[in-house]
Amino acid sequence: MRITELLRKSSIALQVNVQSKEETIDYLVDLISQSGIIPDKEEYKQGILLRESLGTTAIGDEIAIPHAQLDSIKAPGIAAITVKNGVDYDAPDGQNVKLCFIIAAPKTGDNLHLQALAKLSTLLMNPSFKESLLRAKTTEEFLQIINEAESQRDMLDMQPEGKKSYRVLAVTACPTGIAHTFMAAESLTQAGEEMGYLLKAETNGADGAKNVLTAEEIEKADGIIIAADKNVEMARFDGKPVLVTSVTQGIQKPKELIQKVIDKKVPVYHHEGETTVETEGGESIGRQMYKALMNGVSHMLPFVIGGGILIALAFLLDDYSIDPSNFGKNTPIAAYLKTIGEQAFGMMLPVLAGYIAMSIADRPGLAVGFIGGIVAKMGCTFANPAGGDVNSGFLGALLAGFIGGCIVLILKKLCSRLPKALEGIKPMLIYPVAGIFLVAVVTTLINPFVGAINTGLSNVLSSMGGTSKILLGIVVAGMQSTDMGGPINKASYVFATSQLAEGNFYIMAAVMAGGMIPPLAIALSTTLFKNRWTKEERESGLVNYIMGLSFISEGAIPFAAKDPLRVIPSCIIGSATAGGLSMAFNCTLRAPHGGIFVLPTIGNPLMYALAIFIGALVGCLVLSFLKKPLPENVEK
Repeated sequence: MRITELLRKSSIALQVNVQSKEETIDYLVDLISQSGIIPDKEEYKQGILLRESLGTTAIGDEIAIPHAQLDSIKAPGIAAITVKNGVDYDAPDGQNVKLCFIIAAPKTGDNLHLQALAKLSTLLMNPSFKESLLRAKTTEEFLQIINEAESQRDMLDMQPEGKKSYRVLAVTACPTGIAHTFMAAESLTQAGEEMGYLLKAETNGADGAKNVLTAEEIEKADGIIIAADKNVEMARFDGKPVLVTSVTQGIQKPKELIQKVIDKKVPVYHHEGETTVETEGGESIGRQMYKALMNGVSHMLPFVIGGGILIALAFLLDDYSIDPSNFGKNTPIAAYLKTIGEQAFGMMLPVLAGYIAMSIADRPGLAVGFIGGIVAKMGCTFANPAGGDVNSGFLGALLAGFIGGCIVLILKKLCSRLPKALEGIKPMLIYPVAGIFLVAVVTTLINPFVGAINTGLSNVLSSMGGTSKILLGIVVAGMQSTDMGGPINKASYVFATSQLAEGNFYIMAAVMAGGMIPPLAIALSTTLFKNRWTKEERESGLVNYIMGLSFISEGAIPFAAKDPLRVIPSCIIGSATAGGLSMAFNCTLRAPHGGIFVLPTIGNPLMYALAIFIGALVGCLVLSFLKKPLPENVEK
């Protein structure tokens, strides 16, 4: 398939006037939608914004290639614009973007279109090709330039390569595998030719790995560059110098990366089971700790949500009058649900600790962290190894995960000088035995201190009343709207789930109320104040009713991305209102997810629904006040 089969004259606009990145994306989405290949324009736009959230698709040198790959797209297509005065698109080199290609690709089919898209990405790395496109006066001339360059490229690709010996190898990959993967490969290959070093680049694109590196090539190479924003297979590079960096660096600084390999300024990679290694220059300690914590939390949440909802259903279906002291297990169905829910919920702390440790030390850390979490959950002390004396809870398990991961890293370092004949016993004997013993000892040692902190925190929260309790609800609920799925949002949610295990159910209710508000406030505004929103935004607003009622805050992200200065403050005010009212009404929640669908399991459900409604209405009114009515021609 050729590029010109995907790019039509009607999908090209030259010398357009756009003032921002958001306006550029809107223009491109409208342009490509005219081809009829996009059944749901809003879904496609959200796919484009999701890709942008992973990193800007501006690659520098005045070029941007926004793209999305969705099941719903009928057929592949491209649209292109040249921007008259350039536009700020968050490019890594700081230059304004003057040439934009937007790509729509289906996830299903024969994937022949991916070859054309890869070819387009490769051609754009040629400065003269780009300049010719920017100088084009008509859409016919624009297409002719692409057609001629593509024909020349096809002729080069058909020439036999012969057997070559490469000094430098590369692997490129980006999250979607459509554009940046191939641009990085071309950039590195061209730079290698200019520097006099043969370079072969393997691309891990959307249609699989191409130009795959052979074992013989890896053996003979001086080193390997991994320019990737996702995991790639690393075991084959064991014992070779490997430089790991981002795909953007592969595009922007190819010569610098190649020179590091040639100058032997690259560390030797030793494979111990991980899929990939840390990026060039490393990450800050804080960033590494955050990633490890989020890895633990993401694996923990299914246990918390599943167990919590089953426990809540047990209380809903039980008969309190039979035996108030055994409420939740008085009837057979309730007893069964509560028992299974408690078992699932009880796995929360070990899973949290296990996957934190695994994020730090890879697979050898899983068992070590898991046992550390169990020791923290049991509250073991040296005075009472059977546990029960202290309650170190969530905080103890969190620390056990980090401690377990660090212990395994230390063991790996100590065992790095063992003879190769003993390599097999490290993961099967040394790491689990020594790691489990050491993490148990350290966790047992700190349990009394962590337990005292945890108990003190629980007592403070339990004793809160009146103004202080409402203030807490305002803060934790408001955090839900600050970044809608980001670190602040997650911090609030993790704090609430940790308190479920301690029997504090008020905080979870306030947090879920706060998280439901952003989509609901936007949905109400698009319904009640239609003159503030375009037709497309009003249609998208209807979907936000469902997302808000389901406790999916991310439904507000497209609106917040387009107008953050009005949307985010409005949602924070609405969420804080709902959280404060939830606390004031003494609402409780045992199920950490589910939105309106777990309303029957909520303590004081009618007042909880009222708190959510008032919070959404407040957010709607503030947002609608901040947004001005659209001009009549835009509204239509």
